Amino acid sequence: MNSKLPDVGTTIFTVMSRMAAEHSAINLSQGFPDFNCPEKLVDLVDYYLRKGFNQYAPMQGVPVLRQKISEKIQKLYGHRYDAEEEINVTAGATQAIYTVSSAVINPGDEVILMEPAYDCYAPSVKINGGIPVFVPLKESDFSIDWDKLAGAVTGRTRMIFLNSPHNPTGSVINETDIKNLEDITRNKDIFILSDEVYEHIVFDKKKHISVSGSKELSKKAFVISSFGKTYHTTGWKMGYCAAPRNLMKEFRKVHQFIVFAVNTPIQYAYAEYMDNESHYITLNDFYENKRNIFLKHMKNSRWKIKPTSGTYFQLLDYSGITKMNDMDFAETLTKEAGIATIPLSPFYNDKQSGNLLRVCFAKKDEVLEKAADLLSKI
Repeated sequence: MNSKLPDVGTTIFTVMSRMAAEHSAINLSQGFPDFNCPEKLVDLVDYYLRKGFNQYAPMQGVPVLRQKISEKIQKLYGHRYDAEEEINVTAGATQAIYTVSSAVINPGDEVILMEPAYDCYAPSVKINGGIPVFVPLKESDFSIDWDKLAGAVTGRTRMIFLNSPHNPTGSVINETDIKNLEDITRNKDIFILSDEVYEHIVFDKKKHISVSGSKELSKKAFVISSFGKTYHTTGWKMGYCAAPRNLMKEFRKVHQFIVFAVNTPIQYAYAEYMDNESHYITLNDFYENKRNIFLKHMKNSRWKIKPTSGTYFQLLDYSGITKMNDMDFAETLTKEAGIATIPLSPFYNDKQSGNLLRVCFAKKDEVLEKAADLLSKI
């Protein structure tokens, strides 16, 4: 058969995690914690399981959870989404991204992706007949090059993907970026997909700037976030999408035929757990401390540290160590040094990234110290 995605193989996260397991390496590759989620949250899931909340949830998500999401967004970013008409609970952020692409993109539409770009973006565009248009972030700090982005906009541009805090680089946007995006899309029929799954993981006294906080952009944006990243529950695969009702109407047309509804007792557990906002407010400090522990143990190494302002990822430049390409070096590190990382080239359309690897520091402190010490010996 003719493949719809002829250039797509197995995701690099699966490849490197499998390699880590095969060689008993410390897995700093795939982005998930190696510690458990809060016991209170587990108890809440158990409670709702035993209370009989085990049948289909409403397609949109259980009402109490959507209400909690609406209240949180309004409190943090000043925009009120109607819980009934403008918020939908999803089976993770990746499903939400695919659903948006399927609902919005028509064959021949151009979609602007800023790279390095998370690896599900381009396939979600291509499989729906869209044409990805790749705009590189600035090499110095991975900020958005607005001149290049503006130059990429044409009469066929249908959507722009925005990701902040950014995976894999850890860069974050600011208010000037929001203004630039407003200027570029003003009076144009261009939608925004804003991937904000790391919204609660921002460092160095910076703050997350949500597209939902822009009166202008929120009218044309699908804003996506993740419970898994916030509550250390990536395996539960649950996120949400917020959008104005005219856009959410189209989103739900697709969503209902992809998953229809997602895990019922977990939705109720999240809703109750969200009553205590400290469960996400303190996340910035929690992960900033882990970043700092890792960097402290890397300070005397040969690696060059690229600044990270958000997410739980750190880029390492190995140009002073070897001339190997990133795929080969990542494999060598896994097999010979016992450390699994993610090469950056799969995040680029041309599969060329320079000399950068991504590591995940959502790990126990002792694991971070051991991993950093091993890396420092290279």
